[in-house]
Amino acid sequence: MATADADRPALSVKIDNQIDARPQFGIDRADIVFEELVEGGLTRYVAVWHSDVPARVGPVRSIRPMDPDIAGPLGGIIAYSGGQSRFVAMMKKTELHNAIHGGKDDRFMFRTDKRRAPHNVILQADDVVTNYDSLDAPSAQFRYSPEGWAPLFGRASDGVDIVFSQASERNWRWSADAGVYARSQAGVADRVDDGTRITAENVVVLEVDIDGRYGHIPKTVMVDEGQGWVSTGGSVMKVTWEKTSRDARIVLRNAAGSEVRLTPGNTWVELMPKSGSIDVL
Repeated sequence: MATADADRPALSVKIDNQIDARPQFGIDRADIVFEELVEGGLTRYVAVWHSDVPARVGPVRSIRPMDPDIAGPLGGIIAYSGGQSRFVAMMKKTELHNAIHGGKDDRFMFRTDKRRAPHNVILQADDVVTNYDSLDAPSAQFRYSPEGWAPLFGRASDGVDIVFSQASERNWRWSADAGVYARSQAGVADRVDDGTRITAENVVVLEVDIDGRYGHIPKTVMVDEGQGWVSTGGSVMKVTWEKTSRDARIVLRNAAGSEVRLTPGNTWVELMPKSGSIDVL
C-alpha cells in the first residue's frame, strides 16, 4: 500500500506483548502505539496505522474493557482476536468497524507457524484497509509542530524509565544522532521480527487510574484527567492530560494551559498506572 494516503481509514489493532509474542510484526511502522496494563501485570498494545500500513502486523490478541475508549476517537477499523462477550459488545457500540478473528473478516487473518498459539494470529493489514477504504479518515489525535522538533520548555533529558508492574519495566533512551527515542523492555533492546529497533519521535507517559470492577482484568480509566510527561527532541516536560468522552481525543497541556505540540512522527503513549512509577533521566 502506498505511504501517506491521507484519505484512507485508520487501522487500530490489539497487539500481544507477552514474551512468546515478541518480536512483533510491523509495530515499528505504527503512527501511535498505546501501551496498557492487562492481567498478571503484563501489558498489551493498541497500535494504530495510517500513514504507513505494512503488509502484515501482529500477533493479534483479544480486546480489553478500556480499548473502546482508546480506539473510539480514531474511527476506521479495529482488529482483534475476540475477547469476553461483554468487552466485544462494548467495542461494537463504537463507530469503528470490528474486524474479529473468527468472524467475517477472518479472510484477512491467519496463524503463522513461526509462533505458538495463541500468540500467532497475524493480520494482513494492507488488505483489510483496502477492503474498507470507504470508511472515514481519522482526525488528528495530537497537535504537532509545523516543522522540525516541537519546542518544549522543559529540561534536557536522556529518556525515561517506566514501571507498569513488577513484571513490566519500559526504558526509552534519547539518541541525539538519530533524533529518536530507542525502546527497551527490562533493559533488553525492543525489536520487531526483522531486527529493526523500535523507536519513537515522541514518548507520552500518562498517569492513569485502574478500575477494578472486572476482577482480575484491570481497566485503564481513559475518560478522565491527570498528570503526564512528554518527551520529544531530547527534552521532557510535565503536562496535564484530559479526555472528556469515549470519542474525544487526549488533550495535553503545559503549566500555562496551552496545548502541547509534539514532533511530527510516531508517538508511543504509555498508560502508566498510578501504582507504577516513572524515572525521568
